[in-house]
Amino acid sequence: MRLSRPSSFYLASRDLFSGSLRTISGGQNIMRPKVLITRKVFDEAIAMLKQYFEVEDNQGDHPFPPDVLIQKLKDKMGAMILLTDRIDEDVLSHCPKLKMISIVAVGYNNIDVEACTRRRIMVTNTPGVLDDTTADFTWTLLLATARRLVEADQYIRSSQWEGWRLMEFLGYDVHHKILGICGLGRIGQRVARRAKGFDMKIYYTDVVRAVPSVEKELGGLFVDKKTLLSESDFITLHVPLGPQTTHYISTAEFAVMKPTAILINASRGPVVDEKALVQALGEGRIAGAGLDVYEREPEVELALIQMKNVVLAPHIASASHGTRGRMATMAAENLVAGLTGRLPPNLVNSEVFGSSPLRDG
Repeated sequence: MRLSRPSSFYLASRDLFSGSLRTISGGQNIMRPKVLITRKVFDEAIAMLKQYFEVEDNQGDHPFPPDVLIQKLKDKMGAMILLTDRIDEDVLSHCPKLKMISIVAVGYNNIDVEACTRRRIMVTNTPGVLDDTTADFTWTLLLATARRLVEADQYIRSSQWEGWRLMEFLGYDVHHKILGICGLGRIGQRVARRAKGFDMKIYYTDVVRAVPSVEKELGGLFVDKKTLLSESDFITLHVPLGPQTTHYISTAEFAVMKPTAILINASRGPVVDEKALVQALGEGRIAGAGLDVYEREPEVELALIQMKNVVLAPHIASASHGTRGRMATMAAENLVAGLTGRLPPNLVNSEVFGSSPLRDG
């Protein structure tokens, strides 16, 4: 999406920006709306924003403490944030000039959207762009866990390998097994398509059943959660985080899984009860787990770190050059559109746009 700056933007929007922009003879601008980029992002996204705004960016790439974040946002009209930045009522109450928050992510559970809506603050995200990349990484975790790849890699690097053995590093076959997908949304469907190459049987569960054409394409069988957990060899989670999905997998769920089952989580950390997971792994109720997200990031349960049958990654499911770069560009496009009076492409709280003082017309 190519965004062009309206020639009358600065002059026409002067009053809307509450005095943040002033003009001199001939319409030349000497001040521009201020926006904050809370963490290091790609240069292309910064350059795009600098065409329109006065930009302050955090090249140190460490999250601002809450008090510093408030101080930085006080005079800003917009902000590009990451998942590590919590935007709640307390933050918003100190930032009367804030009109828009653009997160470089699909999920936005770190933002109090209701509080933003009450204050007529637009919230945008970056959906769609990371679906295939996240599905790829889900399979990376699944295969690495099933075939004990990380454990074997460490074995080689520590000079323990003495030669081929028939019984060494036995893992679990993936082909012709049952894959259970919890949440058959955009990412879940892409995970299912990849499973067809392994001739897997696909079970899925969701709050709403997929349309027949999707079920037919994917060969997916809609089942209840308990059936999926009890019969699947691999269980992968693709549900959004909310009150109904916090600890979606906990003690009761582990109790019905196969002892050979492997759990994969590349959705949101709190979807899995980590203490219950540690107990299940320790007692042999399941065979292994592959995790990209954690309940209290960046903290990870020490017991998980010590377990050889767990593959751990630092929240990198979308971390390819192309995808992360496109996410940052999308967030910048959202911010530019919203703060120039146009409908942002990925507006979460659409009811705000109709009442926004920045809207065209």
